[in-house]
Amino acid sequence: MRILVCDGLEKTGVEILQSVEGLVVTERPHLKADELAEIIGDFEGLIVRSKTQVTADLIERAAKLRVVGRAGTGVDNIDVAAATRRGIIVMNAAAGNTVTTAEHTWAMLMALARKIPQAVASTKNGGWEKTKFVGVELMNKTLGIIGLGRIGSTVADRARAFGMNVLAYDPYFTPEAARELGIDMTSLDEIFARADFLTLHTPLIEATRNIINAASLDKMKTGARIVNCARGGLIDEAALAAAIRAGKIAGAAIDVFAQEPTPPDNPLLQLEAVIVTPHLGASTQEAQLGVATMIAEQVLDYLQNNAVRGAVNAPSVSAELLEVIGPYITLGEKLGLFQGQVFGHDLREVKIEYSGDVTQHDVKPITQAILTGLLSPVIERISMVNAALVAAERGIKVSESLQRKAVDFASMIRVQTVTAAKESEVAGALFGKRDARIVRINGFNTEAIPKGHILVLFNRDAPGVLGRIASFIGDKHINIGRLYLGRKKIGESALAMVQIDHQMPAEALKELAALPDVISVQQVKL
Repeated sequence: MRILVCDGLEKTGVEILQSVEGLVVTERPHLKADELAEIIGDFEGLIVRSKTQVTADLIERAAKLRVVGRAGTGVDNIDVAAATRRGIIVMNAAAGNTVTTAEHTWAMLMALARKIPQAVASTKNGGWEKTKFVGVELMNKTLGIIGLGRIGSTVADRARAFGMNVLAYDPYFTPEAARELGIDMTSLDEIFARADFLTLHTPLIEATRNIINAASLDKMKTGARIVNCARGGLIDEAALAAAIRAGKIAGAAIDVFAQEPTPPDNPLLQLEAVIVTPHLGASTQEAQLGVATMIAEQVLDYLQNNAVRGAVNAPSVSAELLEVIGPYITLGEKLGLFQGQVFGHDLREVKIEYSGDVTQHDVKPITQAILTGLLSPVIERISMVNAALVAAERGIKVSESLQRKAVDFASMIRVQTVTAAKESEVAGALFGKRDARIVRINGFNTEAIPKGHILVLFNRDAPGVLGRIASFIGDKHINIGRLYLGRKKIGESALAMVQIDHQMPAEALKELAALPDVISVQQVKL
């Protein structure tokens, strides 16, 4: 496997990757977009920071790519939707720079409150202007936080030490959880109206682009101050500059810009009341080491073990959880793959029923695996990342049900499908918590190992049928590895699953289907 590292990754992260035998690591920190597009097709993994743009066009060229790792928090330089459609995991190292970004936010906020950079510059130039640089205290002031994720919550936690009142807006954070942190959840308009200091900690999406604009600035208290150490593009920079010139906003501390490096004619750079830094939120030795180590380990864990951690477009499955549900994921994919090959791909509806011990865990990764198996015979580059999206785009209705009481087995997964022509059922279970078995097919009980090439035959339950089938297979010089049988009533139809050592040619398959008392035959590969 090959991994491409762009933008420069801390040495320890690269060494983690290089320590793996059989893994080729290529470092290209200064690639131009066209140069990256030329070589991306050779790599299974890509690790970037904020500089490299992973666009939809680039993803289309990435024929082998399985995972994109972002050494940091934001993924706005990655087209996540395009990656998801192609079945590519996108993961970040969100926790690696939480503390350092929160601390930089406080450094900027305090420097803004006390006009420290301006005072430093004046004093170094020979001035001693004490009256010019009178600041404001933080005690009893109101801090408004937009976005209460890891960083926003950490900023809020530090605010208590300064005796500040904290208001927050985050549509994904419950009021109950906020109260436990001593935070009052409220509306955006109330934050604008009450905040003495406003700090942004939200990703850049269409809903948050220019969330600070002329209209929102007009709603703010006269003399309020704004800090942005999150993402460029959250603030309409021209509108903010105008509000500062008009005296509406007392000042701002900005670490991130809509265009980086920000051009010299950015109006914010011309204002003494604005403090700026060149995107330093995660620029500490500890954070660089942390995100590099974290993303290297996450990417490796996925490529080597299919363990998903820190993913932004798929359910995360830690190595510990994978140890428990990994066999169920494998079973689910085999059930889907079997059902898709035997009963057809023209899906209308998929009903998945989980019963027994498996219901104690998050079943979403298992559902994704089932859908992956069902769709993989007809859709290229289908994976657990994009299976649900592809199913939804094709109008396939997917439902899950959980029954905690065990049915027949300690844990069982039952998959029912509806196609344009028929309904079918396949159920599976684990024997000894590790070994996958297909245990039911359209009401026929069996105990088949879902592995290799299998002939699935429905036949009349009559003497000599199995003998003719076995003799035919032997005459074709194909060895039978295992044979699994099932029937409902004597003399009616029966099921035979014949595991063979190699694939039967299509012409021979037609001859087998024409044997007396053979109703139908399908060949599957699991």
